[in-house]
Amino acid sequence: MKATKALKRLAHAEELISDVMERYSESAPDIRERLRSAKAAVGLAKDAVKLQSSSKPKSAPKKVATKKTAVKVPPVKAKKKHGRTQRDYEE
Repeated sequence: MKATKALKRLAHAEELISDVMERYSESAPDIRERLRSAKAAVGLAKDAVKLQSSSKPKSAPKKVATKKTAVKVPPVKAKKKHGRTQRDYEE
């Protein structure tokens, strides 16, 4: 998976966890603590992906092949094939 796609998915996961934390009741501190740790873990994963993608050596830009300019010749039009016309009958 590409780093940008992974970062987008991790950001989405982090938003979902934040949303659940806001909506979850205050009466369950154990669950809220686990959600906080999950959000922190997602944050650490995002940082790891960012570091990994920035540490990859950039490859040299590929050389663009030069195209040889070819002489364009228009295609030969084929003669239309018709059946006998009115002129043929008049002769």
